[in-house]
Amino acid sequence: MTKPAKRHALTTRLWHWSNLVAVVILFMSGLTISNAHRYLYWGEWGFEAKDAWLAVPRFPDWMTIPGYYSLAVARDWHILAAWLFALTLLFGWIAMLLNRHFKRDIATRREEWRPANIKADVAAHLKLDFEHGKGKYNFLQKITYGLVLGVILPGMVLTGIAISPGMEPSFGWMVDLMGGRQSARSFHFIFAALLFAFFVIHVLLVILSGPVWQLRSMITGRDAR
Repeated sequence: MTKPAKRHALTTRLWHWSNLVAVVILFMSGLTISNAHRYLYWGEWGFEAKDAWLAVPRFPDWMTIPGYYSLAVARDWHILAAWLFALTLLFGWIAMLLNRHFKRDIATRREEWRPANIKADVAAHLKLDFEHGKGKYNFLQKITYGLVLGVILPGMVLTGIAISPGMEPSFGWMVDLMGGRQSARSFHFIFAALLFAFFVIHVLLVILSGPVWQLRSMITGRDAR
């Protein structure tokens, strides 16, 4: 009997599941923090609803950590998960560079940017054909994973540092670079919203492409279809 081909390295699987735990805790505790002040602003200051560019809905307790309103407890959970999130992201990038996973599977080639190739890639996705193209991932998957790993996740970490009161003495320059503390908070929310959108689409595509073998391969590392 032929042994199933290897699909995901151990380092990829460790990062994937630890990152999932961190993201879930960050989101649920972040909803409690959002409930403390639901308005987002641009610039350095912002207090009144009339000055906000967005009013975030109030989230019910069943969606939050803790399951009741406590800003102090939520911040403790958020900081704990943020450390796990940042360290696993650093671990993931080091592993991807060392084992050449990024260069081999995620980095795009010049020919993939040709309009005809992009059109064919979009058409294949619309037909729910996710296994087209050469290599482990197709063009749209490479672009998506590249943006998540290289922009959204690091953006979450950097904006999170910028809005953390204890970090301000050392990272005030980062706050200034983002246009002020309230701007950094708005960017943090935007990155979180983009990450949530990716999560929903990712789960939907896993369901459409076969959840059993996808989960099995992310647990065992083998492509056992």
